[in-house]
Amino acid sequence: MKILLVRLRLIGDVVFTTPVIRALRRRYPQAHLSYLVEPAAAAVVIGNPHLDEIIVAPKPRGMARLAEDIRLARRLRSAHYDIVIDLHGGPRSGWLTWASGAGRRIGYDIKGRGWMYTSRVARAPDLRPRHSVRNQWDLLAPLGIPEPDPAVDAVEMGDDPAAARRADARLRAAGVSPETPLVVIHVSAGNPFRRWPPASFQALTEALVRRDPARRILLTSGPSDAAAAREIADAARRSLGALAASVPDLGDFDLHELRAIVARAAAYVGGDSGPLHVAATTTVPVVALLGPTLPERSKPWRDPRWFVETLDHALPCRPCHQRTCEPGDFRCLTWTTAEQVIAAAERAIAAARTGGRS
Repeated sequence: MKILLVRLRLIGDVVFTTPVIRALRRRYPQAHLSYLVEPAAAAVVIGNPHLDEIIVAPKPRGMARLAEDIRLARRLRSAHYDIVIDLHGGPRSGWLTWASGAGRRIGYDIKGRGWMYTSRVARAPDLRPRHSVRNQWDLLAPLGIPEPDPAVDAVEMGDDPAAARRADARLRAAGVSPETPLVVIHVSAGNPFRRWPPASFQALTEALVRRDPARRILLTSGPSDAAAAREIADAARRSLGALAASVPDLGDFDLHELRAIVARAAAYVGGDSGPLHVAATTTVPVVALLGPTLPERSKPWRDPRWFVETLDHALPCRPCHQRTCEPGDFRCLTWTTAEQVIAAAERAIAAARTGGRS
């Protein structure tokens, strides 16, 4: 049997599909499992122990996209998949699923696209307080696979030994040994609705250093917001003076290097973005700053033994579609104080001393 999973777009969304991959391998141990993904999130599934094949779909612009999709569709059709599951539900993923010609095509029953599938599943509303993993898992119901349990079906990401060696060399060059208490703080997110203020990140960084000068605080950000971490780190170093070395500059990382660094940290702090969910594939204690998104939908999906603390506010405007801030001040995040996050980070660091357990 040959099975193809299709999930395009973002890192966090692809991380949330990894329990589905494991469940399919458990249900069909002899199947050939393939995964179609776009370049930005390919690292999440490269090295996944349950996959036999990864197909990276380029995302060119204009007419080049049409030519690429036709080429890709021909490749999928020639592979003769028995089952294709569209975990995305967008126009491109739906068309590629249909074009595969698979005898069984499973997808969401979305108006205008449901005809592309032989098995259609109701799609949960976007803002429903139900976890994204469960929403995607609904597509396994036609295959008779029971509900997920995060203790058994946690998110995962394959280890990359070469990336781990590169990360270790960079940490050692910055004076960060395996015994050094390291805190990773991811300061950017996909849109302004999910970004905690830079001044708050700076206050958090300085407080963690001053409470324990032996700590090293690593500030990271995504490629679309690369300057954010540098600016916050530079401001913190100026303020810390003689303790400035506690905020090292290690440059940029690829996703596997970032995961390797997070895996050896005492804690991870960040907003609702792809790196948060990459961090959840490790056992590091996590503090998640959830602004407009609900923890019921977006909190890290991991074994409940491992520490996770979410910080959010019950507001009448939450959750939202993240297009217009009704109050205008992004209060779902700006009302989260540095003091609250400092306290949560300290609880996470304390959990690390007991093996990262809640």
